[in-house]
Amino acid sequence: MNGLELSREYYEQYGRPLLEKDFSGLLPCIAVGLMGSGSECLGFDDEVSRDHDFEPGFCIFLPGEETVNRRDAFLLEKAYLKLPKEFKGLRREMLAPVGGARRGLIRIPDYFEKTVGSPDGRLTYKSWFSLPEQALLEATSGEVFFDNFGLLTSIRKSLEFFPRDVMLKKLAGRLLLMGQSGQYNYSRALSHGETGAAQLAVYEFADSAMSAAFLLSEQYRPYYKWSFRALRELTPFSFLAEPLEKLISTGNSRSEAEHKSSAMEDISCSIISSLKEKGLSGDEGSALEAHAYAVNAKISDPEIRNANILAAV
Repeated sequence: MNGLELSREYYEQYGRPLLEKDFSGLLPCIAVGLMGSGSECLGFDDEVSRDHDFEPGFCIFLPGEETVNRRDAFLLEKAYLKLPKEFKGLRREMLAPVGGARRGLIRIPDYFEKTVGSPDGRLTYKSWFSLPEQALLEATSGEVFFDNFGLLTSIRKSLEFFPRDVMLKKLAGRLLLMGQSGQYNYSRALSHGETGAAQLAVYEFADSAMSAAFLLSEQYRPYYKWSFRALRELTPFSFLAEPLEKLISTGNSRSEAEHKSSAMEDISCSIISSLKEKGLSGDEGSALEAHAYAVNAKISDPEIRNANILAAV
């Protein structure tokens, strides 16, 4: 049983009866689900994940105090804390983990202020540029069991993915970095005998290629420790996981360098093919830099289009 299943079962057995019996007057104003930063909210948790922050429980999301007052929220929180401490052989810990509570009562404006810096989810394009993707994923992943009020679902919907111009700016920057690091600087660094710099170029290429794949798939890239796990499940770019992993985990002998250069060209060709299929670039050749500027030219907003091509990276 993964964390989302555990949370839903605990809610159905204990949470729903509590809310329907003792807090029916609040039901039109609240939402219930499991959201946050844990791997269980991505469906990536496993046996290893159970060593911390793995417990039965769920989130009760409340709107601002103008809709649900402090007294009602206090009574609901007390009732939640009295729910059974053990379920399916697992025990609820009453201490909040680092970063704050992941279960129990959470005010919707507070949650989105904490995750994306905006209580209502409205972001300027500069905020879209600067926010880590894992923060946006945290705000939109997990599962909402029910939402009678609709506010939580509405904000999640607005944050579902980058606005098109922001996505294009991020993609253009990543394509440029792929070209600079993998198609140009890797071999030049080796020619200078700078194997450390060459390996950094490989890391830059792999990181940017992975980001480009998620952007082209219109999905947020998760926190780095889950990036390869998510990439292996990313349609249609799952095939990139193996060559990218080899790039960053092998050395730079002559034979290895030849293999790496070839692999980076193959990966670049795959990304370019996807760009063409989506109408984001055309016959710009095999150099990713040219495709980066072609993508940038597709941006509608002149302020975003004219910003430095790496402004969103």
